[in-house]
Amino acid sequence: MKTVALLLSSLMLAAAAHANEPASAPAKPDLAKGGAISSQVCAACHTADGSRGSPANPILQGQHPEYLVKQLTEFKSGKRKNAVMSGMAAALSEEDMRNVAAFYASKTAKPGFAKNKDTIALGEKIWRGGIAERSVPACAGCHGPTGAGIPAQYPRLGGQHGDYVEAQMNAFRSGARANAPMMMAIAAKMSDKEIQAVSDYAAGLR
Repeated sequence: MKTVALLLSSLMLAAAAHANEPASAPAKPDLAKGGAISSQVCAACHTADGSRGSPANPILQGQHPEYLVKQLTEFKSGKRKNAVMSGMAAALSEEDMRNVAAFYASKTAKPGFAKNKDTIALGEKIWRGGIAERSVPACAGCHGPTGAGIPAQYPRLGGQHGDYVEAQMNAFRSGARANAPMMMAIAAKMSDKEIQAVSDYAAGLR
């Protein structure tokens, strides 16, 4: 009995020691590997460094890496629907996603600009103050006064293609993009003109 008790005591001490060991942190992202993935997989749509390519595709330079990893993960799982991106993300491991996200985040995005001077005032009003009568919150509350966003939660929108932001807002409103319930609820209360105005305004933030 004494031997059994000693054995149990040793096992409990070992288990306690193991429980107190710090969890191993994920490896630091490898920017060189991320750059290779960007050139080989992403460049056709996003350019090799994620800069100002087609307005139909997002600018990835300077975007929060946590947000990029989240989107890639959700493309891969099917939570965010896009036939092209789902296919691209399917081939990426978690490490690949962290590497390519860190690569894009390490770049400094070039400034953008609004294209429609007639809607800048409306866009600024919505960005800064929302639409009170329809309980639409100010965009700046989550994405910041300059559109810098909050890592892991809200993307950087300052300088983003206005056409891309508008397309995503419309996708949230229609339900075609369903991986952000808060944005679906907000977009559902906005008109075409309001979405166009605030999307174009965001493009000029810096």
